[in-house]
Amino acid sequence: MSIIGASAVSRWPCAAVRDCDLNTAHPAILPHLKPRHFLLALVVVAIWGTNFVVIKEALATLPPFLFAALRFSIAFLPAAFFLKRPAVPVSHLAIYGVLIGAGQFGVLYFAMNGFISPGLASLVVQMQVFFTIGLAMLVSTGTRERVKLFQWLAAALAVAGLLIIIVHNDGHTTPAGLAMVLFAALCWASGNIVGRESAAQLPNINMLAYVVWSSVFAVPPLLVLSLIFEGIPTMTTALGSMQLSTWGAVAWQSVGNTLFGYAVWAWLLARYPASTIAPLALLVPVFGMSASALYLSEPLPAWKLMAASLIMAGLAVNILWPKWMGKNAKQ
Repeated sequence: MSIIGASAVSRWPCAAVRDCDLNTAHPAILPHLKPRHFLLALVVVAIWGTNFVVIKEALATLPPFLFAALRFSIAFLPAAFFLKRPAVPVSHLAIYGVLIGAGQFGVLYFAMNGFISPGLASLVVQMQVFFTIGLAMLVSTGTRERVKLFQWLAAALAVAGLLIIIVHNDGHTTPAGLAMVLFAALCWASGNIVGRESAAQLPNINMLAYVVWSSVFAVPPLLVLSLIFEGIPTMTTALGSMQLSTWGAVAWQSVGNTLFGYAVWAWLLARYPASTIAPLALLVPVFGMSASALYLSEPLPAWKLMAASLIMAGLAVNILWPKWMGKNAKQ
């Protein structure tokens, strides 16, 4: 979930927490969210949030880099037979695939394999929002983006929450795990910038097809990382011991999260203002932390709730401030 330009946000499924123009209207866009569409959006964010529990359970059988390689292999096939490759430079697809596949998910899975709890991982990875704002300011082509005052405030709140996590260690989170998740968030943000440039070159880009076709470039580096860090004996043993539930977890990563989640999110963003859909993404870490507490018995001490509140407040300010200002300007 990254931060990309206004012209691209309606086609970029995870752009819910990005630097879009939340007040831009379109004649064909519906003004109010229908109840059944709200429930559909709720299903998507619930899938994205509870997915951290599924990842943790699958890591009991699969080593992290092999797990990620399988995820992106299934995300590419058979979907590539039904989705035409976007007419963007292959280099864009390759860079995006490596950043998101190996940099984001590969490192995230590795971190969750004993270095950080799933609930905190679902929260800390949302720092990608602020990384993307910074990267957009540094590398944007044409007019350079400037960080606004409310974005500085949002970042300050999120950093305060992050500092609380850093100074506390409950045995489920290590400094190395926190650093790896932050690195995953940075790779996610970098991938968002690449995706933004692709969307700028091809205004009518199908972002679901973009994600599917970039997945093929994620697999080779993940397999190399698996060979280096996990080794052939571990890989073959893991593949041989996979049960139906493990295959289901891998398929859930590819079909539930990527294909279904991205497709539905893009469909909703094409029909409603981004300001209507974007705030719902704030529920992803809520579902993530709640599911981890319920199913994995992850503790929720006061410091963790305080850290979550600060980071969530920062995300809320970043997403909702333009909407609030837009309403006040019209009054």
